[in-house]
Amino acid sequence: MIFPGWLYPVLIWTIIWKAIGCWRAARKGHLIWFVLFFIVNTVGILPIVYILFFENFNYSNKKAVRKKVKKSKKIPSLS
Repeated sequence: MIFPGWLYPVLIWTIIWKAIGCWRAARKGHLIWFVLFFIVNTVGILPIVYILFFENFNYSNKKAVRKKVKKSKKIPSLS
């Protein structure tokens, strides 16, 4: 199958930004963003937006979960 010449740079651009976006989303544990990069093909725009604006957001409530776990591990006294 022969593609037009302008399509090859677009494909390379898309693959590079998708790979970078997926890598960063996976490292930060942002599963929703990771899945969106595979489902939605935006010629690299969605990964760029994620990297520039949303990468540093905390999408989980890990601190609250840790506090609850620490409180629930108290051993009741026998006296």
